[in-house]
Amino acid sequence: MSHDVRLVDTDGVLVSRQKISEGGTQVFGGSNECELNVTYNYSPLFYEVFPNDEGLKWLYGKTGKESIPVLEKAVERLGTKRNDDYWKATMGNAGHSLSILLSWAREHPQGKWQLF
Repeated sequence: MSHDVRLVDTDGVLVSRQKISEGGTQVFGGSNECELNVTYNYSPLFYEVFPNDEGLKWLYGKTGKESIPVLEKAVERLGTKRNDDYWKATMGNAGHSLSILLSWAREHPQGKWQLF
């Protein structure tokens, strides 16, 4: 099980300057779309770093700009040192996923978060 997290505007999914090959579902060769599939395994860690014990759901409907301070604190707390096993619920794996979302929020502060 996983969450698809997207940063969108009225025209659809926003596009980043950076190409990523991350997440539980990856596009061969990477993608510039601001969409990341995040394993549900990280959820306990997300509940610890997002307001109101909402986990990733806290992002839904917020703008990139609104989410930046929360994402910055979450990434700082979790760190970004990844484990070789993507599926393992480590602080660094969870923080790395959030660091990608943070970069998109900074790039597109007017975008809005969607979760599926």
